[in-house]
Amino acid sequence: MKREKRIGRGEGSGRGGTSTRGHKGAKSRSGYSKKVGFEGGQMPLQRRVPKSGFKNINRVEYKGINLSTLEKLSEKLKSDRIDIQTMLTAGLINKNSLVKILGNGTLTKKLEVHAHAFSKSAQAAIEANQGTAVKL
Repeated sequence: MKREKRIGRGEGSGRGGTSTRGHKGAKSRSGYSKKVGFEGGQMPLQRRVPKSGFKNINRVEYKGINLSTLEKLSEKLKSDRIDIQTMLTAGLINKNSLVKILGNGTLTKKLEVHAHAFSKSAQAAIEANQGTAVKL
């Protein structure tokens, strides 16, 4: 079993004096921890580069799910009703996700779909198969 180095136990130990920390500077002091982005006192890149763009704080983020995914899910579950709970248990969304159904893929079954939003093409495709698109 390898023993740990005993540092700072006198000059005779071979690891006294500076206790293997070198000389002076922040790194030699107790309690030192390097801050993220610290560049030795030079102005960090994060602060040198100007801010750009616009961040809309009112943006509503949806998790997009395509018709092809709904088709596969209904075949797997052998059910014609797909709601938020069904998608959650299938692992398609998180519990806090807002869901938008998108029109990519083809739909061959009559489905009852519950979601927060629908694209026009998705809603048209669902209703073309005598299904219902229920907006939450």
